[in-house]
Amino acid sequence: MAYLDTAEAAEIQNLTEVLVKINRSAAVVKGGRRFSFSALTIAGDRAGIVGHGYGKARQVPAAIEKGNKDARKHLMRVPLNQHGTIPHEVTGRYCGAMVRLLPASEGTGIIAGAAARNVCEMAGIRNVLTKAYGSTNPINLIKATFAAFSQLRTPEEVAALRGVEL
Repeated sequence: MAYLDTAEAAEIQNLTEVLVKINRSAAVVKGGRRFSFSALTIAGDRAGIVGHGYGKARQVPAAIEKGNKDARKHLMRVPLNQHGTIPHEVTGRYCGAMVRLLPASEGTGIIAGAAARNVCEMAGIRNVLTKAYGSTNPINLIKATFAAFSQLRTPEEVAALRGVEL
C-alpha cells in the first residue's frame, strides 16, 4: 500500500475521524481484573483521502486519541470518478477477510457493511457496491478494503502504463 508521506499528510486540511469499534480486554491480576481498551478509527477528508488507525490504552479516550493519531499516519489517496464511485471493480484481501468493491451508478449510495461503509464514506465515495467474504473482524475488513483501494488505477494511469492514448 502506498501511504502519503508525512509532508504531504501535514498539508491536508479538514480531516475528520470516525470511531469504528472499541474492544475491551481483561488481564487477570492479583487484585482482580485489569481492563484495557483498543480503538479502531478511520480518518478522511471525504474527498479522496482516507486512513485507518488502531490505538490501545488503559482508558477509552486515550485509546481513541491514539487511534486518531495512527490514522493520520496511514493516509492514502483513493481515485474517484465524476460520479463519486471507484473507476473499476477490485478485490482486496487481508488475512481471512476479503472485500469486493464494485462501481455503482449515480443514486445507488454506499451498499456496504459497517466497517467498509465507514471507510468509503470517509474516502468520499458516494456510490459503491461491496461484499465481504470470510472474516467479519472489523480490523481485517478495513485492511482488506485498503488493500483493494491500493489496486485502483485511473483510466489515465492505465493508458500511460500501456502506452496508449485515450
